[in-house]
Amino acid sequence: MAELIELDDADDPRLADYRDLRDVELRKHLEAEHGLFLAEGEKVVRRAVEGGFTPRSFLMAPRWLDGLSDVLDSSDAPCFVVGEALAEQVTGFHVHRGALASLERLPLLSVAEVIDGARTIVVLEDVVDHTNVGAIFRSAAALGVDAVLLSPRCADPLYRRSIKVAMGAVFTVPYARMEDWYDGVNALSQAGFTTVALTLAEDAVEIEKAVAGREKVALLLGSEGPGLSPRWMATADVRAVIPMAAGVDSLNVAAATAVACYVVARR
Repeated sequence: MAELIELDDADDPRLADYRDLRDVELRKHLEAEHGLFLAEGEKVVRRAVEGGFTPRSFLMAPRWLDGLSDVLDSSDAPCFVVGEALAEQVTGFHVHRGALASLERLPLLSVAEVIDGARTIVVLEDVVDHTNVGAIFRSAAALGVDAVLLSPRCADPLYRRSIKVAMGAVFTVPYARMEDWYDGVNALSQAGFTTVALTLAEDAVEIEKAVAGREKVALLLGSEGPGLSPRWMATADVRAVIPMAAGVDSLNVAAATAVACYVVARR
């Protein structure tokens, strides 16, 4: 059972995990160094704990204690109880959801482990926006995607903003980083996946035709603006496009992922 500890000093060293949450670069360094991540909001905190992540501590305003009492009862981690003004002073923003948790990261799965038995996977190349990554995980979970693969430079799915947008889907959809970016697409083809590059290229076929009858599909999506790299475009098995009305030439990468996943789910 978590010990409830009331704190009234923003400089208390026990609050170190929760400091300066708006400073992305600082948080990347701190979280990587200590092997932690932050979950925000009652639902997300609950889903993180239920997903098997071990809490280091909790930070809550008094009014959120009852709603998460069962989670606190299941953990030995301390729960720091602070006023909402103090929480804002520590974190750097108004914690309107009232509850935060610092949790230990689990070791990342390998690509081989993640794709074993999978029929549909999403593969992201250099998608660096945390909001897009979170939205993609949420769509992947909702539409039955088995796993997500990330190129080395993709944003961290366990960054606070990604988790929040994903509503905790990052805890349920298996994912891995592709250490071998250069030959990563070829490796997926050799593993039996039809690699489908989402692109506006002139030789792209409609997404429905690209995935029809395919047993195993890997959807490849690139960053906003540049899209997929020439290397990944050249090594994909097929290039595909989402048909759109005249005057609109593209969708946000998260929206495009949702549409493509829906089409693949219905193949």
